[in-house]
Amino acid sequence: MELTRRAFLQASALAFAGSMAYELSTQSKAFGIESSEEDWKLVNTDEYTNICCYCSGGCGVICSVRDGELINLEGDPDHPINEGCLCPKGAAMFQLRNIVDDKTGEIVHNPNRITKPLVRRAGKSDWEDISWDDAIAEIARHVKTTRDENFVEVEDGVTVNYTPAIGSMGGSQQNSEEEYLILKLMRQIGVIGIDNQARV
Repeated sequence: MELTRRAFLQASALAFAGSMAYELSTQSKAFGIESSEEDWKLVNTDEYTNICCYCSGGCGVICSVRDGELINLEGDPDHPINEGCLCPKGAAMFQLRNIVDDKTGEIVHNPNRITKPLVRRAGKSDWEDISWDDAIAEIARHVKTTRDENFVEVEDGVTVNYTPAIGSMGGSQQNSEEEYLILKLMRQIGVIGIDNQARV
């Protein structure tokens, strides 16, 4: 059998890799870094697919949940857009709900997470809690007041019926039907400044 230089290097590399793998497996036990399945972070979790909440990309994420608590969040390798990758914002999305306590090192609920509507009244520096119904009613009142104060019915003798004081910025994570309804609502109240964040 003729041994070429290429075959010799391949055999040497395989022998070296095999001996290193064996050595590392025995050394990990010696240094006490052997772990059992019970130590794994994602044991006994349910996985749910979701969409990242930040930009218009619509990247897929996998949310690992144990006993109703979010344990881990990572990119979905089966998603056609990001194929498992996440940008820094998407990778940090876990911290919207949970953070690592800098004193204990444990995962705790983010104390700064806002879970209910807040309003800061004119001239005040503090935020106050309001109900969802009150928040929707106040938003509707502000929209109606702004529209009525700035509504243009006729311009240069032509009926135009629009308001230049309100704009609409849509999101690409709504589906076509939701975007259609948003567009219809904006057109009905006279909004002409309509755009969308989708740039993909």
